[in-house]
Amino acid sequence: MTTWQSYIKEYQNYLRLERSLSKNTIENYTFDIEKLVLFLKQYDIKMSPITITGEVIQQFIYEIATTVNPRSQARLISGLKSFFNYLIFEDYRTDTPLELIEIPRVGRKLPDTLSTQEIDALIAAIDLSTPEGERNKVMLETLYSCGLRVSELVALKISDLFFEEGFIKITGKGNKQRFVPIEAATIKLITDYVNFVRVSNSIQKGFEDTLFLNRRGRQLTRAMVFTIIKNLAVKINLNKTISPHTFRHSFATHLLENGADLRSIQLMLGHESITTTEVYVHLDRKFLSEVLNQYHPRSSK
Repeated sequence: MTTWQSYIKEYQNYLRLERSLSKNTIENYTFDIEKLVLFLKQYDIKMSPITITGEVIQQFIYEIATTVNPRSQARLISGLKSFFNYLIFEDYRTDTPLELIEIPRVGRKLPDTLSTQEIDALIAAIDLSTPEGERNKVMLETLYSCGLRVSELVALKISDLFFEEGFIKITGKGNKQRFVPIEAATIKLITDYVNFVRVSNSIQKGFEDTLFLNRRGRQLTRAMVFTIIKNLAVKINLNKTISPHTFRHSFATHLLENGADLRSIQLMLGHESITTTEVYVHLDRKFLSEVLNQYHPRSSK
C-alpha cells in the first residue's frame, strides 16, 4: 500500500499549504482514507488511488454502514470525495469513483444552549477562594462574552488584547485571524486577573505571553477547561450535556434573540459560511418571518 501512502502525503501537504487547514482537520481527512486502505488490505484488493473503482468504494461504504451512524458515514464519504477531487485537480485521475455514491441525509443536530440564568449559576458556583477559581471565573466570562472556541480561549495571548480599542485578536481555524469586540465588564475582569492573580504564578519559559495559565505556569489544555465546566454543571445539578462549545452556542443564540443580525454574529464567531451560523443560532422560520414583516418595504406593518 506504499502507493496510497505517497498520494496521501501529497494530499496532506495540499490541505496544509494550499487550504491552510489545521493539524486536527488534516488528521480527520487522512483517517477516512486510511479506513479505505485498511479495507483493501483486509480483502487483498490490489488497487491504487488511480485504479480504484466505484464498485469497490460502494462495497467499502456498505461495510462501514453496518458499524457507524449516518452522520459518521456522511462525514466519511465527504472526506473521500475531497481526496478523489484532489486527484482529479492534480490530473492523476479524470473521474471520481464516488460519482454515484450519495451522502446519507442527516438532520442537523441543534446544539444545546444555556439560559443567561444558567450561565450566571455556573459562574456563581466557582470557588473564588483560590487563584484557580479566580482564573476560572474570568475564563468562563471571556468564553461566553466573546463567543470563543475553547482552542481560541486557551491560546489567547496578552499581546492579543487591544483593550483601548475594545477588541481582542483571535486566531481561529486554519490560522485565520479576526477581531472580536469585548465589553467593559470583561475587560475589567481580565485586567484584574492579569494584575492581581496571574502575577503570583511561576510562569514557565515560553508561556510569558499566554493569558490563562495552569498551576504549573503553562498553557491550559482544552480538556482541563472541559473538566472545569463539567464539574460546575454537576455542582449546580444542571441536567444538560454541556461543554465549552455550549457557551459559544449560547453567545450566538442570545445575540440573535436580542436583535443582532446574522452577518455580525457570523463575523464574531469566525464562520466562513453563514449557513453554519444559522445552525449555531437555531434559526427557525418564525424568526425569518418576523424579520421580513419588520424590515421589508412592502410589508404591511
